[in-house]
Amino acid sequence: MATGIPALASEDVEYPSRDGRPMAETDAHRDEMMAAIGSLKARFADRDDVYVAGDLFIYYEEGNPKARFAPDVFVIFGVPSHRRRIYKLWEEGVVPAFVLEVSSRGTWLEDAGEKRAICEKLGVAEYFLFDPEADYLDPPLQAFRRVGRQLQRLEPDERGGFVSETLGLSLYLEDLRLVMTDLETGVRLLRLPEEHVARQAAEAAQRKAEAAQREAEAAQRKAEARAREAEEEVARLRAELAKRGR
Repeated sequence: MATGIPALASEDVEYPSRDGRPMAETDAHRDEMMAAIGSLKARFADRDDVYVAGDLFIYYEEGNPKARFAPDVFVIFGVPSHRRRIYKLWEEGVVPAFVLEVSSRGTWLEDAGEKRAICEKLGVAEYFLFDPEADYLDPPLQAFRRVGRQLQRLEPDERGGFVSETLGLSLYLEDLRLVMTDLETGVRLLRLPEEHVARQAAEAAQRKAEAAQREAEAAQRKAEARAREAEEEVARLRAELAKRGR
């Protein structure tokens, strides 16, 4: 994305991880942001190619540290799920598929305007806005989906909610709290704190390791069985040859 700012040599450019601004203005905004991040991390805990994060700088133009934005919540498919200090788009090569902004008095105009425009230009597939105090957005939950090159606003369903095709979830509000349910099962995602998500991720990793161990043991048993069958076949052939040689 061209900005008219001359690009500097990569080794001369610093890409900060913070700008000194608080993560959230109120308890409600922080709680909703962390709950959304935690729930989505738990949903994709068994996949190592899905990166879920929030309040982290995404730099989208090499050489220009001002070309950045920090979504409150975002999900990226097709990149490793490891922790990052910042996200450089030209190195990772994949834009967020889903972005959620938890809007407040100080951010709602930027969320509805500049941030949405950036996401539209970058190719974000779905962009959601959520005002947990219902003071600045009407309605307090809004959604946009990419159609061609534009993010077009969606019409809410009978609950005032929306389907996220990228996540396979339905998002709606109950008492101004964001609820996510699985489209296939109808099961509601738990609102999970970060430490619980970390535990779930560790448990998922342990399950994968145990499954890999079971597969390795099964493969070893098959190899041993084939070896025994080969030895038995060799012994049988030798016995036949011995009989013929008498």
